[in-house]
Amino acid sequence: MGNSGKEADASLGYLTRKDTEVKLPRPTRVKNKTPAPIQITAEQILREARERQEAEIRPPKQKITDTGELADYRLRKRKEYEDLIRRVRWNISVWVKYAQWEESQKDFSRARSVWERALEVDYRNHTLWLKYADFEMKNKFVNHARNVWDRAVSLLPRVDQLWYKYIHMEEMLGNVAGARQIFERWMNWMPDQQGWLSFIKFELRYNEIERARGIYERFVECHPKVTAWIRFAKFEMKNGDIARARNVYERAVEKLAEDEEAENLFVAFAEFEERCKETERARCIYKFALDHIPKGSAEDLYRKFVAFEKQYGDKEGIEDAIVSKRRFQYEDEVRKNPLNYDAWFDYVRLEESVGDKNRVREVYERAIANEPPAPEKRYWQRYIYLWINYALYEELDAEDAERTRAVYRICVKIVLGLVSTRILILTCVNQHGFQLKLNQPRVAFYSNTGCGGSRLCLQQIPHDKFSFAKIWLLAAQFEIRHLNLKGARQILGNAIGKAPKDKIFKKYIEIELQLGNMDRCRKLYEKYLEWSPQNCYAWSKFAELERSLGETERARAIFELAIAQPALDMPELLWKAYVDFEISEKQIDRTRQLYERLLDRTKHLKVWISYAKFEASAMGNDDDNDDDDSEEVTISEDQKKLCIQNARSVFEKALNYFRTSAPELKEERAMLLEEWLNMESNFGELGNVALVQPKLPKKLKRRRPINSEDGLSGMEDYVDYVFPEENNAPNLKILEAAYKWKKQRLSSSDE
Repeated sequence: MGNSGKEADASLGYLTRKDTEVKLPRPTRVKNKTPAPIQITAEQILREARERQEAEIRPPKQKITDTGELADYRLRKRKEYEDLIRRVRWNISVWVKYAQWEESQKDFSRARSVWERALEVDYRNHTLWLKYADFEMKNKFVNHARNVWDRAVSLLPRVDQLWYKYIHMEEMLGNVAGARQIFERWMNWMPDQQGWLSFIKFELRYNEIERARGIYERFVECHPKVTAWIRFAKFEMKNGDIARARNVYERAVEKLAEDEEAENLFVAFAEFEERCKETERARCIYKFALDHIPKGSAEDLYRKFVAFEKQYGDKEGIEDAIVSKRRFQYEDEVRKNPLNYDAWFDYVRLEESVGDKNRVREVYERAIANEPPAPEKRYWQRYIYLWINYALYEELDAEDAERTRAVYRICVKIVLGLVSTRILILTCVNQHGFQLKLNQPRVAFYSNTGCGGSRLCLQQIPHDKFSFAKIWLLAAQFEIRHLNLKGARQILGNAIGKAPKDKIFKKYIEIELQLGNMDRCRKLYEKYLEWSPQNCYAWSKFAELERSLGETERARAIFELAIAQPALDMPELLWKAYVDFEISEKQIDRTRQLYERLLDRTKHLKVWISYAKFEASAMGNDDDNDDDDSEEVTISEDQKKLCIQNARSVFEKALNYFRTSAPELKEERAMLLEEWLNMESNFGELGNVALVQPKLPKKLKRRRPINSEDGLSGMEDYVDYVFPEENNAPNLKILEAAYKWKKQRLSSSDE
């Protein structure tokens, strides 16, 4: 194993590994790193290297002095080439060098023989044919060259370069007829467009216009593409034949109107008419193209049309072009996402600004045909405004009451879930007397039946899952504006039956109140409360209605029913309304009883304060104040004292409650005392502030820990209230500290 480095290895050419190791010179350590006194540049280094470079070793030139030496030289070179060919017969460059050497020796027959032998090896190599023909032409063997070209294009007809070279040779020789004949042979193979265009240019060079026109006819038949037809038309235009050019464009439109590149054809046609000063023709071409080309592939066409209208059109034409461009943008947006209702809104607004009723209705009907994907209100909130805007457009702009009524009706019914769209369509068809196929799209249905107006909207919402009060109210208000009170009541009645909502009840009651139908208002309030018995607003308004009619007992009975409900959404408002009602009726005793009943249910601070303020302001019934003025003043003074005493008793009750039953509510207790103090100061001479001041607490700023899920996370400041009875407790702080110490001991022992 130790001699492995010295043993020869066959993979290394029988050298030892030590012999093959590359030994790099050891890097020289620079001891003195200071800059040299004489600095040299890279340019000087390169120049010095160039000067020291040795001259290239070239073989000596051989001079041949007699024919014998020349024959020996030729024999030796031929033998070298033949030996080389035998080794690498497939290498074409060897054949080319051999033939070119024979050519340099002016032995053309031998050179021609070498070229022929090379073609036998690889006749598909068109470069070999090109060099062979070039050899014949260079040495002025025209017939030989013609023979080579003819063989080449026969064997390789799809190589365009061979045809070009062949034709170029004949044209240089002045053989125009021969070149034309070669072109005709080439055209039989149906080459690409460039070949045809070369033929046309050839004929035009010799001013053969009719021949070029005939070639163009064959060209557009062979390559029926937009670019070919446009070249043909430009050819006719260049020759001044406008009628022929227009005919070419018209034929192209007939054949290629549905082509992918039809946009370029229409643009070229319109620009042609524009150059001919036929602006109306150009405008018609642009409009025809915009109607027939798909919107997604007509961007350049729209841009050209707008530029054309700005140059030649009037104000209406320019606006129409701009509208067409924006219409294209909106069409592209709604095509990508039919449920993009914001795009539909913008599209409709654009059409409304133009003022074409049929277009506006078409866009509205296409928009409302895209129903939300699921019967969930969040999907329908934007969609429903399409119906609302449609109905308002039919009413205000189109002034078509019947269509407006139809829009509202269909919007309510179609997506009820109980009636399918197809059944509803057939029903509307029967009602309106139109013939409609079952598989006709809904958009066509809206347009043909005349149902594209107003009641469409109310049929569209799935009211069993959710509804929109705005739709019902707009439909009812529309009927009222058209003096159809019965229809409005029917719509609102259906709304209450199918999808009752607060807004619907309120608006219906408001309408009946304005009409003075109190019995209907009572019935509506009854239905309102049957549907929502916890609604305090409805109870309050119902009682307010009865009070406005002078039905005090009915109003009081309604309030009693309301407060007896097991659940109310805002009971404080209801109790306040009841209390205000009794106060307005000057029923002091009833009001006092009402407050007592309220305190049985809740001991809230605001209730106590309100009760005390009521007692302070209660002056008794006016039935006893029928004596003279002096007696009335005496009674009033006594009543004031009584009221103040009653208010103080309420405050005492409240204070006793907070002190005994809710000692933790220190802040509410302090607020109560502040309110009592303010009231005593407002009583003037009859007030006694000294009753309250000893009971006021002291405010202390303290700190307490903040409890979190992870434990104690900090301290916070808070205001604590210390009442007088707490200060009188002996050794209160010592007891509090002992209690905390005991609590800490218990917690540590548990751990």
